[in-house]
Amino acid sequence: MPKSATPKRRRFQTSDGVFLSAIECGPGDAQLTIAFIPGWCMPLWLFDEQYAALRKHHRVIALDPRGQGQSDVPDTGYNFERRATDIHEFLQPYQNVLLVGWSLGALEILEYAHRFGEDKLAGMVLVDSSVGELPVPPPGGTFLQSLREKRDSVLDGFVREMYAKPRPEAEIAVLLSDVKRMSLDNSIALLSSGIPREHWKDCAHAFKKPLLYVVTSQFEEQARNLEKNRPGTRIELFSEAGHALFADEPKPFNAVMQDFARTVPLRQY
Repeated sequence: MPKSATPKRRRFQTSDGVFLSAIECGPGDAQLTIAFIPGWCMPLWLFDEQYAALRKHHRVIALDPRGQGQSDVPDTGYNFERRATDIHEFLQPYQNVLLVGWSLGALEILEYAHRFGEDKLAGMVLVDSSVGELPVPPPGGTFLQSLREKRDSVLDGFVREMYAKPRPEAEIAVLLSDVKRMSLDNSIALLSSGIPREHWKDCAHAFKKPLLYVVTSQFEEQARNLEKNRPGTRIELFSEAGHALFADEPKPFNAVMQDFARTVPLRQY
């Protein structure tokens, strides 16, 4: 296997002194860089099948956000402003970035574009996240309270329910260990921003470059409305997949990514 095909880990220090872990693979002279941001408490290795497929033609990078994966677990910074800044600092070495955010990561990349602009970006991909369009998702119920009272069992159910197709028990065990790296209070802080959902709609509509919204059935109506209300939005529906749709259906997801990557305009530097 050529060296460029094997993901390389790098660590970098943020402006508030936290060391974050990231990976890079693919040809160093690739015109397009595809960057992945995982969801709430999740590690970057969940996208392994995407790295394997997309690195053949593109530089592929991914971030373990603070408190996640192999990054440091500081006591502070679990808010959208800091997380967007972390993404900004992660992307410093790159241009022509196709930025991909899954779940909470989709909101974090919208916040990044809102705060830091889209100069570095060739496009964005939002994966299975509520982005402020109608209909309003049903209330989260007692999830946060249950998380406080019985964290282990709640996270076990949460992780298993991300998939429509069962995963190996060994993989589930590793993922649960990763998900629990962050403290309970900080994991709850990430879900308790108080930002009105209309903010995410405004961020998506303000983004001027190509936008792909990939969803499961739970967000199909939001996707149709974003496509209608924001001209130029492309949507893709994975109706048989779970929330981690890129793991349930990696080949179709990778094909969508490859096709979208071919359509984004690239700047010459």
